[in-house]
Amino acid sequence: MKGYISQLFKLGRWLLLTLCVSLIVMQFSGADVKAFAKSARPWRVTFYGQNTSPISSAVAVPVRQPYFWTSGTVPPEIDLNAPVDSTARFGDMKTQAVGIFKRFETLLGEVGLSLNDVIYLRAYLVADPQTKQVDYQGWFDAYAQFFNNSTNPTKVARSTVAVAGLVNPGWLIEIEAVAVYPKKRDRDS
Repeated sequence: MKGYISQLFKLGRWLLLTLCVSLIVMQFSGADVKAFAKSARPWRVTFYGQNTSPISSAVAVPVRQPYFWTSGTVPPEIDLNAPVDSTARFGDMKTQAVGIFKRFETLLGEVGLSLNDVIYLRAYLVADPQTKQVDYQGWFDAYAQFFNNSTNPTKVARSTVAVAGLVNPGWLIEIEAVAVYPKKRDRDS
């Protein structure tokens, strides 16, 4: 019983933190907090944000709905003859991001999920060694192939962070994903 109470307390703290962060994000993004409170559905994952944005500014997840978290996922090799630590081995930013999303499709499929169930992405980008520039557009274009489109209308909450480097100098991007298992009620409505 003691362990259950401790878990309940920890869950309550995280839920309160999540709600506070969501309200702050909505306040700064111009969303109406009263509309948030009225429209939140406790039985369904709910995305918030501007219709014109390709991403959501916040996501509300019901209590006791299980999450699926990935570790940072890196791009697959596309040219095994290229040097191990070169971008030629992994491709440009868009190619690398597309390869990661295809890995996510496989991984999510193995656990009964799809990219439609993803609620959050965090992408770490580095500058291409040749151009010395971070190819944000390549990342945005890859994202658009898999999210906020006719095949998958989900607009995830997302963070994009430029970093000095990743473990392999040939990697231009590493992505983490968070998905939520849909409740039966979600699939029926």
